[in-house]
Amino acid sequence: MAKPTVSKPRGWAAGFFPAVFVAAIAPLAAAQPPAEPAATPALRPLVARATQAGLRVFRGRHLMLVTDRPPRDGDGLDQLPPIFDEAFAVWCRHYGLDPAAHADWQALGCLVVDRDRFRAAGLLPDAVPDFTNGYCWLHRFWLADQSNGDYRRHLLLHEGVHAFTTTLLKIDTPTWYTEGIAAFLATHRLVATAPRFQQTPIPAVATEVEQLGRIETIARLRAAGEAPSLDDVFQLRPTLHGTITSYASAWAAVAFLAGHPRYAAVLAAAERGPLDARFTARLTKHPGWDEAAARRDFDAFTADLDYGYEFERMTIDWSPGEPVDADAPPLRIVVRADRGWQNTGWRLRAGQQYRLRASGRCVVGTVGEAKKQTVLESEADGISIDWYRGRPMGRLLVGQWDETPDSGGRPQFQILAEGAAATFTAASDGPLFLKINNRPANLSASDGQLAVDIVSVDD
Repeated sequence: MAKPTVSKPRGWAAGFFPAVFVAAIAPLAAAQPPAEPAATPALRPLVARATQAGLRVFRGRHLMLVTDRPPRDGDGLDQLPPIFDEAFAVWCRHYGLDPAAHADWQALGCLVVDRDRFRAAGLLPDAVPDFTNGYCWLHRFWLADQSNGDYRRHLLLHEGVHAFTTTLLKIDTPTWYTEGIAAFLATHRLVATAPRFQQTPIPAVATEVEQLGRIETIARLRAAGEAPSLDDVFQLRPTLHGTITSYASAWAAVAFLAGHPRYAAVLAAAERGPLDARFTARLTKHPGWDEAAARRDFDAFTADLDYGYEFERMTIDWSPGEPVDADAPPLRIVVRADRGWQNTGWRLRAGQQYRLRASGRCVVGTVGEAKKQTVLESEADGISIDWYRGRPMGRLLVGQWDETPDSGGRPQFQILAEGAAATFTAASDGPLFLKINNRPANLSASDGQLAVDIVSVDD
């Protein structure tokens, strides 16, 4: 087999979720089907070689999967092509393409146990780098077999997104978007009835994405004071071996921009333009882009990111608020149990002391199976039956946004007080925020509110 002509890789060839595109192709507006759709090369001769070599072949409409993995009960390999077909329709809709217009598009995926066997069959060209987990070249991609079926499926779809964007959209974007969109569009869960593929840009539970580790990586980086800023992510550069941090950060940036109500339309507009090297510049020069706000919102996102995160419940109002007069009567503020950080509408004065008292009872989630669920209720001091991030679940938290934390690292909320009664000192001239400590995944099952009275304390 003739060696393919491979240009210098522009993505990551190996690492946590390694996948690259390797052809520098002229940019194309993503909103329109290509005027001359990328023709699928002749893949059937390669499949014939696989069959002659004794490799197994699984066929779908858009994916032909070749593997030397021995048959094992319940490994689900026969389901990968139909799941890929369902994912293909989702990817088309994301970019405004008509799946029917690309019904003949196909990719050839090789799930590899023994690389020498694929080389002997002419299915692994010498020009393909010695990838760790996966590699993509136009309509063809390779992935190393994985012990975990969920991870194997995510990896296959990640490589599939690269094949899709490379051939149909002529993608030539900066690294953060190239890798971030592949992770974003591949992240999913399977449901019982067809279509089984259900995209979950931010997974609801860890068991749906075993071994991906992106959320855990962001949490670890935040705890170590090493989390990247949005600008840092935008500056990611292609390397031969990517890192867990790089892939997690790229995914987080795309998930943030695609899901946050302030930036979703801006990202969508950029995606309808040429997917070329100026993608980041067009994104950040869009009339709807606010650079300072985006940096702050991304920091707030990575600080609170967890399974089940929903932007509708977690998006923060950064309004500056009204000043609290020293002789003002107690301010009554209501804090909802089904939301993240909530702006009280009042601006504190740095160094001034304030006293609060909270009352009420709210639902902060449920435990148990569907038919035998127990509702968890809490007052402002929280409940000891469950803790989250070092504090009792349901405890009232009082905070202000801190741009320069003493501990170092990215900006975050500084907790000034907690519980049903407290006296605290304002850390800055800025708005006061409150929330009820809880997992993001619990917020949809939470209900009710706490009433909080706040008064300025005389010097």
